[in-house]
Amino acid sequence: MSGSTFGKNFKISTWGESHGKGIGVVIDGCPSGVPLNEEDIQKFLDRRKPGQSKYTTKRKEADECEILSGVFEGVTTGTPISIMIKNEDQRSVDYSNIKNTYRPGHADFSYDAKYGIRDYRGGGRSSGRETIGRVCAGAVAAKILGKLGIKILTYTKAIHHISIEEKDYDFKQIMENPLYMPNNEKAAEASAYLDSCIKNLDSSGGIIECRVRHMPAGIGDPVFDKLDALLAHALFSIGAVKGVEIGEGFGAALLNGSTNNDTTTASNHAGGILGGISTGKEILLRAAIKPTPSISREQGAMDNTLHETTIVIKGRHDPVIVPRAVVVVESMVCITLLDSILSQLGTRMEYLEDRFNNLL
Repeated sequence: MSGSTFGKNFKISTWGESHGKGIGVVIDGCPSGVPLNEEDIQKFLDRRKPGQSKYTTKRKEADECEILSGVFEGVTTGTPISIMIKNEDQRSVDYSNIKNTYRPGHADFSYDAKYGIRDYRGGGRSSGRETIGRVCAGAVAAKILGKLGIKILTYTKAIHHISIEEKDYDFKQIMENPLYMPNNEKAAEASAYLDSCIKNLDSSGGIIECRVRHMPAGIGDPVFDKLDALLAHALFSIGAVKGVEIGEGFGAALLNGSTNNDTTTASNHAGGILGGISTGKEILLRAAIKPTPSISREQGAMDNTLHETTIVIKGRHDPVIVPRAVVVVESMVCITLLDSILSQLGTRMEYLEDRFNNLL
């Protein structure tokens, strides 16, 4: 299987399956001298950990990370960083009834069509549990970005039809509710809606918004490696993401040039990126998250002989993926930004001279 590696300079490779012995990531290209320990990573992992509320899967996983390499006496050495998280609460028997049936909304059929074999125990590599490795790497990238003064704020903008207008944001409230919404009243409204989904054996989707502050101008490349293209690639690589917007996004199609152009510092329709290169303004992006495909009601399905059947999906599943996906989105943004910043260091002769002269 190819495609488990992302990035050019700050490069990550995730490994492991949902119901295997463990899961993790190898980070290549992390600079030496970064203060790093398990607690730094655990803060990120705890935000996606299951079992935190009735709106997340009841799978009991501590998701405690272990740094296996690349750190000595509390700082990175510049060598590959390997991080592992053990799987402790697998219930593979919950998936025995789908061994020969493709779950609707999942990658079961397409995975089988590609490889001719699939790990039906939770989806294997196509499981959302794969994102643990991304979150570990994102924590490392965030630590470095923080040293550079770059701030990333990520939260739930909407659950289904319940959306928060920007004028009603209170970012202090993000960590005060289980949905990570910047408005406790809207969070309560969304929670009531999710309660009805649970009662009806159904699930919901939503929108995650991310803001990047203090990103300098000039980061990104103008052709195939546009910063917005790389960010879209990063977010679309998350299994639950079905749409990405940057700045005005799809709303730009409803504007005129005289409105959409950022002619003053007051507007930011471009979302902090023009021509694939950062402008120095706040980078604003959104990711649309689909409803959890695993629901407990009976559904139509297809078996591995391509005959129609019905299925009731057992197991422990999130009625909404959005809250746990917030930190996954943030992690992929951090990884992408750091990778692009490291690329920038070789784009001008003065940058090269400055770096080289510092070695003398």
